[in-house]
Amino acid sequence: MSLSLIIGGTRSGKSARAECLAAATGLPVRYVATAGADDPAMAARIAAHRARRPDAWTTVEAGDAPAAAGAAGECALVDGLGTWIAGLLFRAGAFEEFTPALAATVADRVTAEVEALVGLAAEAEVIVVAEDAGSGLLPTGAASRAWVDLLGAATQRLGEAAERAELVVAGRVIPLPGSAPGGPGGAADGLRRHGDGEVRPGDADHAVNVLAGGPPPWVREALDRALDDDVARYPDETSARAALAALHGREAAEIVPTNGAAEALWLLPAALRPALAACVHPAFTEAEAALRAHGVPVTRVLRDPEASFALDPAAVPEAADLVIVGNPASPSGTLDPAAAILALRRPGRVVVVDEAFMDLAPGAPSSLVGEPLDDVVVVRSLTKALAIPGLRAGYAVAAAPLAERLRAARPPWSANALALAALRAAAARPGELAAIAARAAAERDDLAARLAGVPGLRTWPSAANFCLLETADGEALAGRLRAVGIAVRSAANFPGLDRRHVRVTARDPEANVRLVAALAEAVAR
Repeated sequence: MSLSLIIGGTRSGKSARAECLAAATGLPVRYVATAGADDPAMAARIAAHRARRPDAWTTVEAGDAPAAAGAAGECALVDGLGTWIAGLLFRAGAFEEFTPALAATVADRVTAEVEALVGLAAEAEVIVVAEDAGSGLLPTGAASRAWVDLLGAATQRLGEAAERAELVVAGRVIPLPGSAPGGPGGAADGLRRHGDGEVRPGDADHAVNVLAGGPPPWVREALDRALDDDVARYPDETSARAALAALHGREAAEIVPTNGAAEALWLLPAALRPALAACVHPAFTEAEAALRAHGVPVTRVLRDPEASFALDPAAVPEAADLVIVGNPASPSGTLDPAAAILALRRPGRVVVVDEAFMDLAPGAPSSLVGEPLDDVVVVRSLTKALAIPGLRAGYAVAAAPLAERLRAARPPWSANALALAALRAAAARPGELAAIAARAAAERDDLAARLAGVPGLRTWPSAANFCLLETADGEALAGRLRAVGIAVRSAANFPGLDRRHVRVTARDPEANVRLVAALAEAVAR
């Protein structure tokens, strides 16, 4: 669990930001209210705040002890700290007759309660909203000066302990230095682990989901030409964009070449500036890592393995203005129908479909890459199909206004000359791409059929070139395979999965036979 401190002036948007963070935790939320409806104007403010909060949230009054209103395993949203301190001073009579002794008593109470909030963060998500006091003139009244001093000391202590500290100005969020990436809902730890780290020199590679054998001859020829013609000048993506646009029936202005599909996902937080993102998991984790690194609140929508990991559009919070979903999803290989993806669309929301494995599904069923929708971004990669992970050849396809926002967030010359040559060559050979997809499907079907005969393994249907396995202890299974020189991908770091799960990449039938024999022996131990 963690502690977040959200600071801002009056009407800065700080409460709305805190509410997004609370929603992103996915936990039951207790809204700890510190203000009283003492006059009609304050009552109207409270009513407006209450109206925008989800009905499932519990609202409790802080009284003199806001930390006591929190509960382990939940999210406590305290809004706000300055109002609570003002209430303490008022109830103590500080605004009628101020004395040093009274000030000391209130200060002790504030210090104790701040420490209680810090302690609560060990077992609950705690989000504290605080006024940005003291930026103007020092108040003339003793009680008002005490309020500024107490609030300043309290926010400093909370800022010291908080994993996330942010200043909200005019509705824009400014992460304060020292804040940890991630914040409520889990830090980015574990999200940056990928299959290539599982493979040692000499291992039989069933961990990396790139087709074996290296790039096809026609790709090599295109790269050779690019070495002669293109690498001595800055990359020009014009022809690659035109070729990809023709392949997908889109306009060149709708194509954004990127340094692999991963970069396209990393552009999203800077280009779209979402208030609340929903990541459908299990899935490629770089999208969530990017969002968290940019301080975007993320809520995880978990696919249900008992429902074959099928997408449930209704599980996505209505408040999410960015939804990222993989199709086919990794590591499950689930292919959702286009109707399920389209059901995610809402006014004011952008839907991003990571189709990095769609090139390996014959006919690209349910792909949205050819649909000119103004609120859908499709991310593609040729890394897997062309076996060129070192070139980082990816691209995004979106309506021209969205595409321009993505381009504006890219570094200059993002796609290098060799990657652009590979994209251009592949776009001109749809027949070759179809043959590659057929090969990937045949290898996957061969592996799936062999896995079905291994007792103690659970598998799911896959539309990609890999299969997800579940066994009693997937981490131990991966270790036993590693001992005999076979690398597989532990799936324990994918949200929604655990140490029971392993992803295995299909290869040619001979390699699949060796893998499945080793799996059967490892499971039987």
